[in-house]
Amino acid sequence: MSDEPQPQPQQPNRGWASGAPEAAGKAKKPKRPKRTGWRRLIPTWRIVLSTVVIGLLLVVGGFFLGYHLVQIPAANALATKQSNVYLYADGTVLARDGEVNRESVGLARISKDAQHAVLAAEDRDFYTESAIDPMAMVRAGWNTATGKGKQSGSTITQQYVKNYYLAQEQTVTRKVKEFFISIKLDREKSKDEILEGYLNTSFFGRGAYGIQSAAQAYFGVDAKDLTAAQGAYLASLLNAPSQYDVVAHPENRPAAEARWNYVMNGMVDKGWLSASDRAAAKFPKPKQSTISTNMSGQRGYVVNIVRKYLIENGIVDEEELGRGGYRITTTLQKDKQDAFVKAVDDKLMSQLDKKERKVDTYVRAGGASVDPKTGKVVAMYNGIDYVKQYTPNATRRDFQVGSTFKPFVFTSAVENHSETQSGRTINPNTRYDGTSERPVQGWAGGRYAPENEDQRDYGHVTVREATDKSINAVYAQMAVDVGSDKVMQTAIDLGLSKNTPELTPSPSIALGVATASPLDMAEAYATLANHGRHSTYTLVEKVMKDGKQEVELPERREHQAVSREAADTTTSVLRSVVQNGTASAAQAVGRPAAAKTGTAEEDTAAWFAGYTPDLATVVAVMGQDPKTAAHKSLYGAMGLARINGGGAPAEIWSQYTRNALEGEPVADFDLQLQAGADVTAPPSSDASDEPGDGDESGSSDPDAPSTGDEDGSGSDTPGDSGSSTPPGDSGGTESDPPSTGGGTPGSGGPSTEPGPTGGGDSGGDDSSNGGTDPGGGDTDGAGGGDTDTGFPGIPVTPRRQ
Repeated sequence: MSDEPQPQPQQPNRGWASGAPEAAGKAKKPKRPKRTGWRRLIPTWRIVLSTVVIGLLLVVGGFFLGYHLVQIPAANALATKQSNVYLYADGTVLARDGEVNRESVGLARISKDAQHAVLAAEDRDFYTESAIDPMAMVRAGWNTATGKGKQSGSTITQQYVKNYYLAQEQTVTRKVKEFFISIKLDREKSKDEILEGYLNTSFFGRGAYGIQSAAQAYFGVDAKDLTAAQGAYLASLLNAPSQYDVVAHPENRPAAEARWNYVMNGMVDKGWLSASDRAAAKFPKPKQSTISTNMSGQRGYVVNIVRKYLIENGIVDEEELGRGGYRITTTLQKDKQDAFVKAVDDKLMSQLDKKERKVDTYVRAGGASVDPKTGKVVAMYNGIDYVKQYTPNATRRDFQVGSTFKPFVFTSAVENHSETQSGRTINPNTRYDGTSERPVQGWAGGRYAPENEDQRDYGHVTVREATDKSINAVYAQMAVDVGSDKVMQTAIDLGLSKNTPELTPSPSIALGVATASPLDMAEAYATLANHGRHSTYTLVEKVMKDGKQEVELPERREHQAVSREAADTTTSVLRSVVQNGTASAAQAVGRPAAAKTGTAEEDTAAWFAGYTPDLATVVAVMGQDPKTAAHKSLYGAMGLARINGGGAPAEIWSQYTRNALEGEPVADFDLQLQAGADVTAPPSSDASDEPGDGDESGSSDPDAPSTGDEDGSGSDTPGDSGSSTPPGDSGGTESDPPSTGGGTPGSGGPSTEPGPTGGGDSGGDDSSNGGTDPGGGDTDGAGGGDTDTGFPGIPVTPRRQ
């Protein structure tokens, strides 16, 4: 055996990785596999835990920091209501809206029923919950974000803090302060103290701050005597103070009752009211609002109209305005305002004898005056006294405007290059058949044949003559020729609200069945005076808060509503109404004027709408029963057979306009007319063309069965007999010299015939309907022809839109 050492077998090295060198000490652990795919997007539990811990630390730290930094402040200046001051444009005081209407009372002087009603309405768990309700705040934020209505999510404590310590602005800073002050207040004051403060600082409408003032304002009782039903109504007002006042807004009674039922049912749910008492309770009727005597005369009307203007235009919030401290400079000019009142007193009110004539007790007057160049309302007349007659007559929309609407029809005709049924361009010299009860042609909505005033037949007349005499038959046909939908749009473009009652497309639109307000009409006529440029009316010049902070007003908007040609040609026609027609009383103003009269159906209202280059004014005399508020006819008022637009309204307009513009340079109209409108056609010489009011429409049935004469045949077909054609006018009178035409002056004012209720306008351009009918209502005497009869040498150039 060899003495050499034998090789030993290799032993495996445990803990080694294959091919890896041997590590000193213990073996190395295997590496964790890398996260791949979607797993990389999921944070690890360490990251999640770290984020939560850090977030909690930040929230807790922020809470303690905010708690120590935010202190309970002294009561803000707005916690005590101040007066608002309303000024004329020159800075003189017009009105003050009263002193503080608040009487703070202890909780013991507020009935338990009233307390429970407010809790049921605003915070049912007030006595058991903390000062803030995070879940309610989240829920309110979610409902607001998802379109379920703006909600605050605030507890009563938070609302009290907002009312008493902070301002009303919706900012993050204010909400943060409200949060911390509420928590501190909840620790420092009892629930009863907080509820008492809330009930004494809340706004209930009618200028009432605090439940004691509200109890007196709405029910004439003290807060301690409020019943459950009364308390529930006042609690409902906290949600919408002005809208739920069912006296001021009877149209909102269903919504107010729904809110009242919600409060009453909540009281039952919480055990504060028995089911039997709930069943016996009835919705309470608030008393009429008490009006302070410092609102007498025109002041109260103006204050309410301006307040509504500020709120509806988003200039000042209703509750903020109610708190006071605003200095509001209006556009009203004191000298013009005084002149308006004096004109109404001189020409109307002083002529009434309410003891001897019952109809004189029905007489109301309203009016508005607008600067055409700026859209500023410079004067208004709303009634004899705000304390005696509450309704503002300048802004009410419930009386028909009558024939003061007719100029809008002609403006629309020129604006849309409209044509008659026989294809002739409508201009001031276009001839129409003025036969009373003549069925309109080319309208698919059924037979419509309005009467002229006193059923007078005028034969064939020019548009200018038809406007002078306010001939219903002509304008009803013209509305169809233009397209009544286009007429409606033109009226809206000029300044009427699209929500004007009874402003609908049908032939009757031409007769003024719409019930616009005098202010609406003044705005529209001001657009005509301003060569078709429309400025939305404004009542406010400047608003200051607390004497130092100026409130931003909406930017003044002006645009070309209709072409200058359309507006100026209408002005030319309306100047003829003053010179030769029913508005002749306006000549007393002593300067160039354009105007139109109007009378509502059954003489319930008489209108005069007119303008000079510097001032557009509309006056309405209305009939209303002082007890029932029903519209009443004015037959016999002032001891006259009737009051029409050319009477008292025109006289008021003339005196006011003359005095309002006294001392100012006399300006003339600078007109750019439709082609051919500068030449006036000879007047008609029809045997039945006699002086008259020409405004009052009779009673025709627009839905009566057709007599078959709408196709150009039958006794009512225009141009059917020689007697209806003005002598010497057949086929055009090229040899006739121009005249200053127009009609015979009258003294009336237009009235309207209710329009058809069944059909509607065919829409679009109605001139294509029945255009080949020789009796289409605008034939040129018996022979028609290719020239626009009535003025020499002007060929017709038909234009279609």
